[in-house]
Amino acid sequence: MKEKNRRWAFLADPEDFGWNELVEQGKAVWDGINNAKAQQNLREARDGDLILIYHTAPDKAIIGTARVIAEAYPDPKNADKVVVDVEPVTALSRRLPLAEIKEDAVLSQMSFVKMPRVAVQPITVEQWERVMQKSGTDLGKSVGVDGGGP
Repeated sequence: MKEKNRRWAFLADPEDFGWNELVEQGKAVWDGINNAKAQQNLREARDGDLILIYHTAPDKAIIGTARVIAEAYPDPKNADKVVVDVEPVTALSRRLPLAEIKEDAVLSQMSFVKMPRVAVQPITVEQWERVMQKSGTDLGKSVGVDGGGP
């Protein structure tokens, strides 16, 4: 993995399209993002960037990790919007619920905790690593590398 890869939190409605559907399909067009800030963030996502998949209600938990496999391009359903293609990397060993995220000094600073309506938000390497630590997920697996870290 290249160090320059950024990390993101993508919020998903599990009743519409979530982690299970992403895993089942093997890759997906990440669409349906309407918020202007989230659209701006999608435009900044690059091939290889890493993603935490966070399920909104009713789950309210980080579920797994994914990767951007195609940078922003016009949404075929709405030319005013962009989409990216993503693929799953790994499920977390243990889902990390919002209540636990809010109690952690590092994770409570993730922007989606404060602005839950923005469905695509950047996160830091420190936040990524803390999610892996708290969920008991191997850091190498979280980025798609067996037996090692980023």
